[in-house]
Amino acid sequence: MGAEAEHPQQQQPPSSLRPGREAAAAEAAPAVLGLQLSALIDHVARVDWSLLDRVPGDRGGSQQVSIDELNHILTEVNAHILPSRNDLAPITTIAGGSVANTIRGLSAGFGISTGIIGACGDDSQGILFVNNMSFSGVDLTRLRAKKGHTAQCACLVDASGNRTMRPCLSTAVKIQANEFRKEDFKGSKWLVVRYAQQNMEQIVEAIRIAKQEGLSVSLDLASFEMVRDSRSKLINLLETGNIDLCFANEDEAREVIGGGPTSDPEEALAFLGKYCKWAVVTLASKGCMAKHGKQVVQVPAIGESNAVDTTGAGDLFASGFLYGLVKGLPLEECCKVGACSGGSVTRALGGEVRPENWQWMYKQMHARGLLLPELKN
Repeated sequence: MGAEAEHPQQQQPPSSLRPGREAAAAEAAPAVLGLQLSALIDHVARVDWSLLDRVPGDRGGSQQVSIDELNHILTEVNAHILPSRNDLAPITTIAGGSVANTIRGLSAGFGISTGIIGACGDDSQGILFVNNMSFSGVDLTRLRAKKGHTAQCACLVDASGNRTMRPCLSTAVKIQANEFRKEDFKGSKWLVVRYAQQNMEQIVEAIRIAKQEGLSVSLDLASFEMVRDSRSKLINLLETGNIDLCFANEDEAREVIGGGPTSDPEEALAFLGKYCKWAVVTLASKGCMAKHGKQVVQVPAIGESNAVDTTGAGDLFASGFLYGLVKGLPLEECCKVGACSGGSVTRALGGEVRPENWQWMYKQMHARGLLLPELKN
């Protein structure tokens, strides 16, 4: 929507991330790149059941809404916010989106260099996205600034910590397939992608260039509704052989194999493992299972009993798992690190880990003999 434009001064990321430093940034390409076509702001609130009963769509899932519907939901939220506990704010507004959560976690918590490829609007939500991601150390030189709106999402969290997502993406600026450049990908090791059937042109093109440049590709299956509604396109993407790592939660895994409520996640893991070098199925409070070649491991969850909000748990699990792969850790240790990081984000509201919860994660990793990150002061 609209031609690319420079952000006004107050919207620019720190000087180290501005176009004038692009040459230097290219020499030290981020290890992990995230493809998030539209920058996104999450409005995360703890609400009671009565609001969830009036929100269209399946509780616990993710379903797109119009801007009018989003504004209505956010207005209703103020009347249905649950009392906060442990001095936690009842509502949090923060840079969001599955990919952003994952790469922010890798940068802020694990010291892995990351960057984001996408587009950002020139509105107040865009300013917030830029400030939050740059503060976390994410390289924004591949984030195109455009005139228009930044995407938003209402993340509604019930008393049990389970979340229902209602994103508004239709009016948001978005990067197009013809805007990708080889230079965006050159020198990086991984590209992190979230499945979205409405964005297949951009996803396929980004993956094509990434593979040409020698990157491995990680795919998150987004939501059980997305898999259910566009399973054939997903299978086609897997069959290309270009997906090296695939993450699915239990509901998404069930939809991948077209199974019912009693279908076995091990069957889905085996199915994904036919197409991907690494396959992971997360099982909420039951932990996760993963497959690499003929090796299959299962690891319990960490910290699930203290969950305040499960928003971002799968995204931060991916941060930990990818950290393990970048560092060359064995499959089981990758899962254990993922369980630690996934558990850390559930201890507060929203998809960003607070400093005290990173410290909690490091203690969990140390107790299990896992490789601790080398963080810069």
